Amino acid sequence: MKHHQKPNSYATQSEWYADSLQSLTSASPDSVLYTYDTAYHGFAVALDPDEADSLRQSDAVLGVYEDTVYTLHTTRTPKFLGLDDVRGMWAGHTLQELNQASQDVIIGVLDTGVWPESKSFDDANMPAVPSRWRGKCERADDFDPKIHCNKKLIGAQFFSRGYNMASGGKETQTPRDEDGHGTHTASTAAGSQVANASLLGYASGTARGMAPHARVAAYKVCWKTGCFGSDILAGMEQAILDGVDVLSLSLGGGSVPYYRDTIAIGAFAAMEKGIPVSCSAGNSGPTKSTLANVAPWIMTVGAGTLDRDFPAYATLGNGQKFTGVSLYSGRGMGEKMVEMVYSKGSNTSSNLCLEGSLDPAIVRGKVVVCDRGINARVEKGAVVRDAGGVGMILANTAASGEELVADSHLLPALEVGRKVGDIIREYVKTDKKPMAVISFGGTTLNVKPSPVVAAFSSRGPNTVTPQILKPDVIGPGVNILAAWSEAVGPTGLEQDTRKASFNIMSGTSMSCPHISGLAALLKAAHPDWSPSMIKSALMTTAYTRDNTNSTLHDAADNSYSNPWAHGAGHVDPQKALSPGLVYDINPQGYVGFLCSLGYDVEHIQTIVRRPNITCSRKSSDPGQLNYPSFSVLFGKHRVVRYSRELTNVGAAGSIYQVAVEAPPSVTVTVKPTRLVFRNVGDKQRYTVTFVSKKGLNQLEGNGFGYISWNQRPNIK
Repeated sequence: MKHHQKPNSYATQSEWYADSLQSLTSASPDSVLYTYDTAYHGFAVALDPDEADSLRQSDAVLGVYEDTVYTLHTTRTPKFLGLDDVRGMWAGHTLQELNQASQDVIIGVLDTGVWPESKSFDDANMPAVPSRWRGKCERADDFDPKIHCNKKLIGAQFFSRGYNMASGGKETQTPRDEDGHGTHTASTAAGSQVANASLLGYASGTARGMAPHARVAAYKVCWKTGCFGSDILAGMEQAILDGVDVLSLSLGGGSVPYYRDTIAIGAFAAMEKGIPVSCSAGNSGPTKSTLANVAPWIMTVGAGTLDRDFPAYATLGNGQKFTGVSLYSGRGMGEKMVEMVYSKGSNTSSNLCLEGSLDPAIVRGKVVVCDRGINARVEKGAVVRDAGGVGMILANTAASGEELVADSHLLPALEVGRKVGDIIREYVKTDKKPMAVISFGGTTLNVKPSPVVAAFSSRGPNTVTPQILKPDVIGPGVNILAAWSEAVGPTGLEQDTRKASFNIMSGTSMSCPHISGLAALLKAAHPDWSPSMIKSALMTTAYTRDNTNSTLHDAADNSYSNPWAHGAGHVDPQKALSPGLVYDINPQGYVGFLCSLGYDVEHIQTIVRRPNITCSRKSSDPGQLNYPSFSVLFGKHRVVRYSRELTNVGAAGSIYQVAVEAPPSVTVTVKPTRLVFRNVGDKQRYTVTFVSKKGLNQLEGNGFGYISWNQRPNIK
């Protein structure tokens, strides 16, 4: 709505909205689900298409959009990230000082709710809740704020009106997590230290979040059929009003213009209030242009591996032994080989082990080879077990390549990559009596190379605004151990009756809260930094070489990764705390960016929520945004020129010299080549000229390079 047009005769926006609705449609005021005022100006309402059309005709209405359904992007990380280096200095702070400061930081997690009994939300030795906190814990049949909330878990609310309207509301109305996902993400961001944590013996050790002393507020916006935009926006609005310092959303949809993207709109309001928003990039890799959450004011997080693995072995009757991965924890198969079967017949669903596709007469007592794809990996094992099989080899196909994701299977099982899968499939087809036995190797550490970009991690280029490079960074997102809901077994399958207080999960859903927790640490160390400064610090200090000192690899095909997969690189928290220089962007800078996209003023007003937006001073090109990366489209021009402004957050008298690594097909010139910052807080500009060496008709393909500003001895 054009909220500034509200007549003075109405006391509140809500009354005006209800009246407007009644005068324009036959909808009753009861059909209004939410009224928004902070993250958005307008309301969510259940209408039929004709009513929606008549609302669109009103002069007071900026736009009417259909509710979108978003999906979830489904204990060694602190050490892997260098977060338990007690000796080190962190931007001049000791780790103890940083932990103390982070007790004032509140992380809001929008997800499937929270399992409050988890030890990850224990509040031992935590001081009183910050007095500025305005949030609450909501009462429900299975949730008592007095018992279930404390000085660690300081907020737990649910938002279900959109979901209930669309699906008829079959679920218990509670902030309690019946899925596991929300408990996992919240504890990854800010879980307290829990000794002797493991999933059924795997990955044992001390589990803790990235900011173990920060507070957690859970906003349940996701239900069984997904997360409705109207509920997400209501959750974001409430979180902003409650006073969260960081927002974490491990969910997303497709790529749409920003004014139609609920998460982008809510995140813009958060950014204006100084709240960094971290979102998952999506799990649709390795296909190009599959990213979610690409707005430049959002931190878009891809996923990489840790240096930890869970090896399992398949030994074949011909003596060959292959390594895969598994989290199976029940009784093993023993050492005796059994027959193998792979049904690649006319019934193609049996090679995928889809439900009801296996013939018990053929499968009973055997190890079954199942191709990955279509149904869930753990579900294939359940199908094999129900048909009488005693083991499963889950073999990748070209679609998932060499990417291995460990699962807590319901029967002895392991996953192998495509190359090994092809050898095993060939063996079963050609050997007269194929035999196999499966064994398990527990947890191994110091795996090389790592990190590797996860094959599932969604990839650029950014289809909404190609001039903004996304994802921004990658963080740990494969086989991550964190707290779990005891309402559901570790696989999430109905037939899985096991209970686990921790679970190992993979997805950009897992990498996103790592970054949210790091943003909380940065906010604790630098309370005056804007969300753009925090993002810049994480991006410009990220690394692109693995623990073998090679360029990062891509798990999909083991080739070298590139910035469309890993963005600026893998986060390095210790370096991010003192980045030296940052690229800052204020809200006005983002408005200029929106103006450069050629959006109607109404569309920009939808995002920016201010009536007097004019695009008089618009930047001619979205690439002029003061972003910590460049994405250059030559198009009709052989020359593209962008400028950037750096702010000194390091020492006074700092001098920086530029170094450029350009792709072979482009000449890159930076002016000036040396920047001098006499004082802390000084700002200096530089301009980069990109010239394509190719003729205009040959501008196919892409190239990647780096511009780095390196510190020189200070001015004395």
